[in-house]
Amino acid sequence: MSARSRLPATVIALGLVSLLTDAASEMIMPLLPIFLTTVVGAGAAFVGLVDGVADTTAAFVKLASGAAVDRAPAKKPFVVIGYSLASAVRPLIALATAPWHVLAVRFTDRIGKGLRSSPRDALLAGAAAEDQRGRAFGFHRAMDHAGAVIGPLAALLLLRVAGVPLRTVFALAAIPGALAVAVLVFGVHETRAPAKAALAPPRRLSERLGLRGAPLSPRFRRYLFAVALFTLASSTDTFLILKALQVGMAPWLAPVLWAALHLVRAAMSTWAGGLSDRMGRARVIRIGWVIYGVSYAAFGFASSELQVWLLVVCYGAASAFHEGAEKALVADLAPADAKGRAFGLFHFTVGLCALPASLGFGALWQFVSTRVAFLTSGGLALAAALLLGWALRPDAAT
Repeated sequence: MSARSRLPATVIALGLVSLLTDAASEMIMPLLPIFLTTVVGAGAAFVGLVDGVADTTAAFVKLASGAAVDRAPAKKPFVVIGYSLASAVRPLIALATAPWHVLAVRFTDRIGKGLRSSPRDALLAGAAAEDQRGRAFGFHRAMDHAGAVIGPLAALLLLRVAGVPLRTVFALAAIPGALAVAVLVFGVHETRAPAKAALAPPRRLSERLGLRGAPLSPRFRRYLFAVALFTLASSTDTFLILKALQVGMAPWLAPVLWAALHLVRAAMSTWAGGLSDRMGRARVIRIGWVIYGVSYAAFGFASSELQVWLLVVCYGAASAFHEGAEKALVADLAPADAKGRAFGLFHFTVGLCALPASLGFGALWQFVSTRVAFLTSGGLALAAALLLGWALRPDAAT
């Protein structure tokens, strides 16, 4: 393997951290809608509320941490604190006896995610060469999804083979979470940038949150607009589990379906990210968004387990195409001294739209129909794919 084709050690180590973290998270997530609806008595709208509030919380923290990391001498401390907080509180879902307990844990968990995500992505962008960014972010997403394969399968073995109670499975998620923090602390070595001239501390809240600062191009701002529209189509994946249960899938298969979804993503993400290095970010993102829109619309008409399984494969492929390329494009469009802020704004946009996306989808599901919910999301995704061409047109000044 040539030196050019090898990914940097920082990228590989952060990928392993992500794998372990997602293994911990995904021991819980595919079982959470079942736990919420059958154990603590929540409805479909509350399922959407939990994920929507969690992601929106993370969005605001990502915005602030992205702005702060551009001013900080090192990114790793943000990442360590974020992963440590999430790994410590996530297993506390095992103690939940009411829906709001789950909401509180997910809220705190997402604060940790918010602290780490923008600094971690800025760290990844700085570690990879420009012509490797798509593959680097694709690899990171692949490792993330590999953890999301391991986690549900571990949960399935514990539940079905070992006969471990559901709450105990949630508690055992502390083990891979602790391993992730250990790998991060001892295995990720940041190369610090040369010292910069001291910057005056931000005086305004908008500066602290990253809403003001080094100028970002009109193309970047238009790109965020297209991302916002697509995110409105992107309700939480837990609704796919509810759809599978609706057409008759046995509850114990939920972790298997979840693992299959992430197996497709893990298998394709590095390749698809690398494809964006060669084909161009916009084309690969658009392919992903179109496949997403068609698949989601088709979920509205699915009436058998086989159809759901096939659509999950297509949906997973869509994610592989767009996830890594979206982040690589953020790094491409942002100036070197504002990458943390750019990633903060990107994550903020995604997270801010997550609440209406998941809450709206849950409300349509519960009060109108499942089909209308899926068709609405599919249509928004296709509209975003059309909008992307306008968003990335060259700026007048370039």
